[in-house]
Amino acid sequence: MSSELSAERRVVVSADRATVVDVVSRRLLDKLTRLTNEKERVHLALTGGGAGIGVLAGVADHPARDQVDWSRVHFWWSDERFVPQQDAERNDLQARAALLDVLDVPEENIHSIASTDSGLSAEEAAERYSEELARFADDTSGLRWPSFDVCLLGVGPDAHIASLFPDRDEIRVSDSGAVAVHDSPKPPPTRVTLTRPVINASQRVWLVLTGAEKASALGLALAGASYLSVPAAGAKGRRSTLFFVDVDAAAEVPEELIDPD
Repeated sequence: MSSELSAERRVVVSADRATVVDVVSRRLLDKLTRLTNEKERVHLALTGGGAGIGVLAGVADHPARDQVDWSRVHFWWSDERFVPQQDAERNDLQARAALLDVLDVPEENIHSIASTDSGLSAEEAAERYSEELARFADDTSGLRWPSFDVCLLGVGPDAHIASLFPDRDEIRVSDSGAVAVHDSPKPPPTRVTLTRPVINASQRVWLVLTGAEKASALGLALAGASYLSVPAAGAKGRRSTLFFVDVDAAAEVPEELIDPD
């Protein structure tokens, strides 16, 4: 069965980081082109980090970019650094510079998480984002949030996804769409993140990770470790879950999990 039609996890291995970013960019464009031809509204969850922003830049530079009906795409973020709106650390700001600013997409389709200069606390920003998610609830599935057509995620060396870090309370939250994070193990210390149920309501979860320092995290995630200690192990799409990795990160991947395509 094709990995696109199966919820089974598969690993797509490329030679190096640049090739991984290129592969994901091309696959994302192809998927969005098809989806915007089929659906009135397409939901895409973005991620930050070098690879995540690199994918968006790759989409911006690709000649097939304008084959997507961007007016139908709604952009979300799996997490955000709770800093001022114009802070270079903001995933939102980086995504706009890499891709969103060059697209013909309505501003109301861009669902950013509130910043510190919004006047909201991190908890209030998370609550506001939960309310925004609820506006697009997937009623057909009984969800209180949208079912992202594609959810892009990075994976840290500690196997964190979004701002869900190992052995912390946030990974256990299941009764809200977004939650504040304080004293994050990775700076900046205050963040807002989607919760695991929202991520796992996605149709397709695509995790992007490169480098030898990620090999252990990937190996543990694929081996079925507890998601409480290895959050990447708990990320699962309803239709498919794909790990896009380079050769270095794939050092501990069983051969049978590698996508032959």
